[in-house]
Amino acid sequence: MRTETGLAVLHLFCKPARQVDREAVVAAVKEVESADGQVVTAAMLGHKCDLAVMALHRDWSVLRALQRSLQAAGLEVVDSYVSITEVSEYAKGMPQHMLDERLYPSLPPEGRPVFCFYPMTKRREAHANWYATPYEERNQMMREHGASGRTFAGRVTQLVTGSTGLDDFEWGVTLFAVTPEVVKDVVYTMRFDKGSALYGEFGRFYVGYLAPVEQVLEQLP
Repeated sequence: MRTETGLAVLHLFCKPARQVDREAVVAAVKEVESADGQVVTAAMLGHKCDLAVMALHRDWSVLRALQRSLQAAGLEVVDSYVSITEVSEYAKGMPQHMLDERLYPSLPPEGRPVFCFYPMTKRREAHANWYATPYEERNQMMREHGASGRTFAGRVTQLVTGSTGLDDFEWGVTLFAVTPEVVKDVVYTMRFDKGSALYGEFGRFYVGYLAPVEQVLEQLP
């Protein structure tokens, strides 16, 4: 099964379930890369997980094989997220190269070693129903949201992937930042935008730092 437009994105958050076959983990990552896929690995902080693997490929079977191989190598997937790269309906008028960067990103961005992931969705409550709000009003709120994000240009790269019908939330947000403070500041700042303050709902946050898979494995307990 392949995506027609954009890339399938799989986030896996793992802990060692038993003795980890490190060579097998490295081989699983290299297998995706040899198939023209992308794999981002991060050492994670906190109790939620120890290792994050973010993989992108048009062929879902490639991502499924990666998940199976990591599990067979002794990693327990304690959380995950499935999504697809997309161009937002509010991105009309953007230059084609910017739209292509959203559909076919090149990851990870250079000079941004801090990794953060969280899912989000828009509320459907009587007092704040995003999908009952007229398009022009939604478009204005998203433009305000984008303007807030652009104040962090050069310090953070954001990839928003669509997951409606694919996972529990409607979008997955992956941030790559120059320092942890930037992650904190950008999320805090953008929550004051009307689109987030009234309509945003957020899932669990995962944070860590990027490193080659071999180095990340050295950090496992």
